[in-house]
Amino acid sequence: MKRFAIILAGCGSKDGSEIHEATMTMLAIQQNGAMYEIFAPDMPQHHVVDHITNQEMRETRNMLVEAARIARGNIRALSHLKVDDFDALVIPGGYGVAKNLCNYAFRGADCSVIPEVEKVMKAMAEKGKPIGALCIAPVLLARVFGDIEITIGQDRGTATAVEKMGARHVTSRHGEVVVDKKKKLFTTPCYMLDANIVQIWEGADALVKAMLRSM
Repeated sequence: MKRFAIILAGCGSKDGSEIHEATMTMLAIQQNGAMYEIFAPDMPQHHVVDHITNQEMRETRNMLVEAARIARGNIRALSHLKVDDFDALVIPGGYGVAKNLCNYAFRGADCSVIPEVEKVMKAMAEKGKPIGALCIAPVLLARVFGDIEITIGQDRGTATAVEKMGARHVTSRHGEVVVDKKKKLFTTPCYMLDANIVQIWEGADALVKAMLRSM
């Protein structure tokens, strides 16, 4: 049975991991006969957003503690992830990826990825293990690997930014997966497009299926 590591960035589309994308990814992995384990950095998230008013709140939260809400407590700190124990890595989207796992939300094409996440991504790639990224998460791939082929859907601004990082952007629709065969990178747009939860499932399922075929 193939084993996927999932990295989350908190809980909630505006300041953490997108809950639908994370949940559909977990479901897709199990429905396709594989298993997963969930990780998150044990670090403060950039800020906390009220998901009703979209206003920043005067409090701090920890990515690992918040992501545990999605994982139902079955989660470990990213520092405990051993690449040799897994066959693949998946990073769901949500703007916490762009605010917490990297600073793309604030620096655009000049962003950097937090060292703990970059280390895991590079270690997976060096061992030839596939990496999947949903929604905005492909910006991490662009920043870490540069000369690759990815998709973030159809948003021209984000596409231009990843191209400035050295990546080649491919326009895509719901359920489509763009594959960089050289690096074994798999990307799908999900909520970077106007979407419903069925379309999120279709994207997550297609991504996981494509990753499993590559193993």
